[in-house]
Amino acid sequence: MTAPATTDSALDESPATDDGGRGSARRFGTLALAAAIVVGLLLGYAGGLLTPTFTRPGNNSAEAGFARDMTSHHAQAVEMGLIAFQRGEDSEVRQIGGDIATGQQGEIGTMQTWLRSWGLDPTGDQPPMAWMPDGAGQVHDGLMPGMATPEEMEKLRAAKGHELDVLFLQLMIRHHLGGIHMIQGILDEGHDDDVLAVAQTMKNTQQTDLTNLQAALKRLGG
Repeated sequence: MTAPATTDSALDESPATDDGGRGSARRFGTLALAAAIVVGLLLGYAGGLLTPTFTRPGNNSAEAGFARDMTSHHAQAVEMGLIAFQRGEDSEVRQIGGDIATGQQGEIGTMQTWLRSWGLDPTGDQPPMAWMPDGAGQVHDGLMPGMATPEEMEKLRAAKGHELDVLFLQLMIRHHLGGIHMIQGILDEGHDDDVLAVAQTMKNTQQTDLTNLQAALKRLGG
């Protein structure tokens, strides 16, 4: 999804001396992104409903564990992306943040719809990463691979300008690397064709994101 592209162009067209106009454009962009996230979530739910129900993964299956854990993993990425989109200084950083927020919110919708269609609760009784071989050993201080710590998230929320841009890129690169590791886990352990197809798309998207994140970080001197 590329809704934030409209936002950047609107911002660029705002007179540099008209702070009110620029603020209005930014508010409009925020509303547009919010609408795009809702649309993405609905599309994700619709996509999830297409999953066949005659072979439902069980409560302790790799598919169920992945859907639950990746929902939590994605939720942090959505927050990080929104912070970058709303308050980033660099136009490319804002674009990347908006794209990640909308894309991963749609994937959350898909994964939550899978769980409902399988007759499973959004949260299970297994610890994080239990579905993945040696998964427990990859959880540190309750955080799955690549996730930012509470302290890092607070620092990102408080950051401004160039500092925010660089910190977002650094945290999101690490976040995506951890996410790709988890996605590879379901590609190795999963059996549901629809889940595997979506997971492969997730992996491809995040690998493309990584290329863009790393290039932006290098350009900004991070």
